[in-house]
Formats: sequence, structure tokens, C-alpha cells
Amino acid sequence: MARIAYFGPEGTFTEQAGRMLAPDDELIPFETIPQALAAVRAGSTDGACVPVENSVEGVVPATLDGLAEQEPLIAFAEALLPVHFSVLTRPDTERIRTVASHPHALAQVRLWVEEHLPEARPVVTSSTAAAAVAVRAGEYDAAVTAPVAVEHYPLKVLATEVADVRDARTRFLLVRKPEHPLPEPTGADRTSVVAAAANRTGALAELLAELAGRGINLTRLDARPSKGNFGEYRFFIDFEGHVAEPRIGDALAALRRRCRNVRFLGSHPRADGVRATIEPQADNHDFTDAAAWVAAVRKGELA
Repeated sequence: MARIAYFGPEGTFTEQAGRMLAPDDELIPFETIPQALAAVRAGSTDGACVPVENSVEGVVPATLDGLAEQEPLIAFAEALLPVHFSVLTRPDTERIRTVASHPHALAQVRLWVEEHLPEARPVVTSSTAAAAVAVRAGEYDAAVTAPVAVEHYPLKVLATEVADVRDARTRFLLVRKPEHPLPEPTGADRTSVVAAAANRTGALAELLAELAGRGINLTRLDARPSKGNFGEYRFFIDFEGHVAEPRIGDALAALRRRCRNVRFLGSHPRADGVRATIEPQADNHDFTDAAAWVAAVRKGELA
């Protein structure tokens, strides 16, 4: 049985995602995302389940930075989890003056809290489960948590299915060391890279042109400071396709040629099953045929 680190403590959405991505493995909670990733790099766990983006609040910076820095880790699978919250209190709580949770969670229930708990002051905690722990200890009156939290903490469920945006979802990644074999391409795959482009006019446009010119559709683009020189950024790019495909391999080679540094973050099946959009003259066979033609030219074998 493999050991999988996850952003804990027990009772978080990441635990729920970990159950989906590694149902037969042992899940080990860590207090922070960097700690979960460090456990994989140190070899104390075989992988880690971490959140990467939310449809309401956007990307999770700790995950992006953690994958861009230090020893490389590769995403091998992803899960999409609907995000509906439970609000938990102690059984004897009569008046709610404070409601605690992770910043992303508080942002996604702000309207509900204003309507149903008008006296409550929002309080930020390191995770939704940490909020439940704090409520159990009497530090706060209510916690906005993942539904699974009630399985771990003896609290009363004040409300369930709480969400300002009903179809909100969070995407989670299962990451491992790159020594593991990549999943086979399925036709409904996602490839991720982080690229450090030169700080000059048109640098990002050039990167995107390499993908667009090969008919490759982006699914996400984000920028994070490089933490080196002020004003320099790393670009996190997700796009349709798998590194095993000729068109994707050709694009990655072009990005590597354009950038000061490119880190491959993985190719794996998309959780939503959406198949790649293939533009005319951008099919894998087109790239294979073109490469074969060049090879023939070099050998002088053209008729």
C-alpha cells in the first residue's frame, strides 16, 4: 500500500480528493501544502494530493510555487471536486459571533454568512479542517468545512450544501517523483509546464504563438513572480494533449528553445473527460508526416 500525503488536517476537501485519486492507499495529512510536497521529495511518502485551482477563487499559489521550485515533481492524475460546504458548531453553541475557515472557503460562502449569520465575524485559518479543530477547542463559534469533516470532529451540523456559487469546483493533483512512468495518452489529456521567459517585449506572446501555431488549445494560464528579480514572472501553462503526441512534443521543444527555463509538470487524463480540440493541419499525423518528409529530404530520398 502506497503512502499519499495530503493537505490536511483530516476532514479537508483535499482528503476527499485523495480518496478519489488513491482509494487503496494510506492517506497521511500534513499541515501545509509545502510540507506535503516535501514529504514526496524526501521519500517519506509515495505521492501527494494537493489543490491547484478553484473555479471561483482561482489558482492555489502555494501549489504552483511548490511545483516550480526545488526538486521536480510530476502530476500523474487529477480530480475535480464539487465544492459545497458544511457549517459546524459545538452542540451547546447558541449565538454565533465568529465563523472560521480557509480564505478560499470564506470567500465562497460570504453571501450565505451575511444572510444567515449576520453577527458573525469571519476569521481566517490555515485550512477548513483547522477551523473545525478550533471550534471544537472553543476558539471560535462556527467553522465552514468540507462535508467529510463531520466524520472526524464531534460537532453539530448547522447547515449543509452551502455555497454562493452552486457549480463551484476545485481541481486537485496527484503528484509523484518523475521516476514513475507517465499515464498513457487517452485523447482527453492535459499537459502542464512552467516557463521562465525573458523579461522583454513580446516574450509571452511568443510562447503562446508556439502553441497556437500548432493548433494547441490552452486550458489555463497564470503568472507568478519568479522571486528573483522584481518584475520577472514564471508562466504556468496548461494545455490540451499529452507529451507522447508528436504535436505536443514539438510544442514543448519550441517552448524550451524560447525560454530561459521550462519545467515539465506532467501529462495526464483530464478529470472532466473533455477531448482535445484538433485544428485542421494540426493532427498528430500531420506532424508525423511532416517529420518523415524532412527525414526523406535529408537522406535525398525524394522522388
